[in-house]
Amino acid sequence: MNWRGIWAIYHFEMMRFFRTLLQSFISPVISTSLYFVVFGTAIGARIDEVEGVSYGAFIVPGLVMLSVITQAISNASFGIYFPKFIGTIYELLSAPLNFIEITIGYVGAAATKSLFIGTVILATSSFFVDLEIQHPVAMLAFLLLTCLSFALLGFILGLWAGNFEQLQLVPLLVVTPLVFLGGSFYSISMLPPVWQTITLFNPVVYLISGFRWSFFGLADVPVGLSLMAIGAFTALCVGVIWWIFRSGWRLRS
Repeated sequence: MNWRGIWAIYHFEMMRFFRTLLQSFISPVISTSLYFVVFGTAIGARIDEVEGVSYGAFIVPGLVMLSVITQAISNASFGIYFPKFIGTIYELLSAPLNFIEITIGYVGAAATKSLFIGTVILATSSFFVDLEIQHPVAMLAFLLLTCLSFALLGFILGLWAGNFEQLQLVPLLVVTPLVFLGGSFYSISMLPPVWQTITLFNPVVYLISGFRWSFFGLADVPVGLSLMAIGAFTALCVGVIWWIFRSGWRLRS
């Protein structure tokens, strides 16, 4: 394993992040505050509790997942797309690095950035509501797995995208709606039975449900099923990346 090469990629990506650290810090704080003003105050005034948990606290896991998923995808996709855009991807491919080492460097940096954002949002949320995490180890595990799996997805999108419009297409039109419809700000038990069944086909439901369970002990789907879903999704992303580097699809043209 070429650890020096992995560190070079990781360090370069993290330095790009630290150059805009203030922006990266302020943005999630402002957006989280706005969500609490809109959802926590306006809707929370009409919904006191959800399954025994105050509505303001109930939406915190969804807020964290929403930001972590979008940040992991955007950071990983831009990180690998930019070398394609300026033509330095060929230098990377000719370096003594295999696809695993390249992936670890870029995905590791994107996952670290999104983990930082998730931590900032949790800290910001504590100023608005009282949070008690019942299963802190499980919370950290779900957070890390989400950062990793969606950074892998973002890496795939960066390899696939042919322009900046395509780079934003999937996150805006697919991922963000799935997160909003995946129980970020409500429990799927509040939906009619037909829609509850339909919602179970949304893979994000399993992530948010497992993450919320680590806070409050409440879950829309079994926790074991949530872990299986995120594990299968991670394995699928790794398999797709292996195929892309093996076939050269979108890399050599």
